[in-house]
Amino acid sequence: MKNVGGIDRILRIVVGLVLVGLAATGSVGWWGWIGVVPLLTGLVGACPAYKLLGMNTCPMKNKS
Repeated sequence: MKNVGGIDRILRIVVGLVLVGLAATGSVGWWGWIGVVPLLTGLVGACPAYKLLGMNTCPMKNKS
C-alpha cells in the first residue's frame, strides 16, 4: 500500500540520489549510503516508518 505522496516522493528520490552520489565519489563517509533508504522508499512509494506512525502523504482517492 502506497503511503508516500508526490512531493514527498520527489524529495526522497532527490535526497537519496545526492547522498548515494556523494558516498560513491568519496565526498562523504560511509554514512552517505543511508541515502539508499529514501531513494527506495521514494521509488516504491511506501515507507514502513510512515505505516508504523500512522502517517500518509498520499492524496485521498475518490471512493465511488
